[in-house]
Amino acid sequence: MVLGSSLKFGTSGLRGLADELEGQAARQYTAAFLRHLASAYPASISRVYLAHDLRPSSRSVLEDCAVAIANAGLEAIDCGAVPTPALALHAMANGGAAIMVTGSHIPADRNGLKFYRPDGEISKRDERGIVDALDGQSVPDLDVTLPKEFEQATARYFERYSSLLPDAALLGRRIGVFEHSTVARDLIGRILGHYGAEVVGLGRTDKFVPVDTEAFGDPVFASVPGWIAEHDLEAVVSADGDGDRPFMMDGLGQFIRGDVLGLLAARHLHADLVVTPVTSNSGIEYLGLFADVRRTRVGSPFVIEAMDETSGAVIGFEANGGTFVGRGVSSYGGPLESLATRDAILPILCAFGESLRSGTAIAQMISELNLSHALAGRLQDVPAEHSAAFIERLRADQDYAVGLFGGLGISRRADIDGLQFWTEAGDMVHFRASGNAPELRCYVEASSPKKAGELLDWGLAVAAQETTVQ
Repeated sequence: MVLGSSLKFGTSGLRGLADELEGQAARQYTAAFLRHLASAYPASISRVYLAHDLRPSSRSVLEDCAVAIANAGLEAIDCGAVPTPALALHAMANGGAAIMVTGSHIPADRNGLKFYRPDGEISKRDERGIVDALDGQSVPDLDVTLPKEFEQATARYFERYSSLLPDAALLGRRIGVFEHSTVARDLIGRILGHYGAEVVGLGRTDKFVPVDTEAFGDPVFASVPGWIAEHDLEAVVSADGDGDRPFMMDGLGQFIRGDVLGLLAARHLHADLVVTPVTSNSGIEYLGLFADVRRTRVGSPFVIEAMDETSGAVIGFEANGGTFVGRGVSSYGGPLESLATRDAILPILCAFGESLRSGTAIAQMISELNLSHALAGRLQDVPAEHSAAFIERLRADQDYAVGLFGGLGISRRADIDGLQFWTEAGDMVHFRASGNAPELRCYVEASSPKKAGELLDWGLAVAAQETTVQ
């Protein structure tokens, strides 16, 4: 049987069209994952923990995964609608594997699977092993009874963060939670309330909303500044669909980039080293906060692999803000157990913790970092071959690149993941194709917010023109 042509592994898990994932594809990829685990890891497993986000197709896909697990002679445990890091934490604590059914931030007509070994998120090598283990054989129907552990999974996750900050650390603070359709919406409010915050729920919807926490210009965020003024809020926080990428806007109505939230988390947790992709702010190295900063390609498997190669207290984070906890990390409440998968709630809490520690408002605290002004945007519905052709022409044809940048000039470039160009003025433009969806992303850094905005508008306009004419 030929599986859906849209299905492929990207920066974090398998993604593709939902109607191509439902049914046999979900079953066969689950079966391949289990065969790969059996051949690659000596420790046997008896249980596989499942959870899902709130998009329409996710429950059906979870049930397909459960059928494949039962056919393999293993027990499937239903954790329900919980954040990805909560599922991973619960499965690892019980020595089981896990599968999260989620398309993260991409549109509702797409979906995906995130796979976890008993010791954590799968690697790029595991991805290749899963693909190699696909055998094209249909997985037969089977009646499956799913034991439910929603309460246990959420309680374990809540407990992880119940002593991260001092008691009543957020007492008297009004914080908005942009609930939309993120699976983390109730847990975010519950954890903030545990520390004494007055939580204002905003924008909850039963219809799935694809919230990309890096794309601040998306219309979905248009109401957020008005909420801050209307409800007299210190900040508005949120997460993407599966709760592993954070969102925050401060009390002045300024978006806080994910890499800044990750940086604050690393500082708050006294990291010796940080690991982060090339898309995170290029000024992190110059702050002098860490003994080492290691750069990777974009994608959680690359960050985790680099974290595993370090020693000392290590925190990883991506430009989207998803934050990973490595070995040797401690918080206010003592040692913080390693959890090498993206997490949205951790950096949100750490940002408030740093504000409390420094005695300054979040906006002032971030201003004092004195990082370059960074923005990111995306072009949607760009065929992968168009993005690839545009980036390859920029890579191979120097005259074309120089002509495209015109009066901006090019002083240097880097080719780790996509292409980064530094202009004669010292600003940066980075073009990169998404690994999860038909999108072309543009990241910029500049000396002022105005310049960054102009540069992003220019980069998106150029990319739109060049990918349209392919």
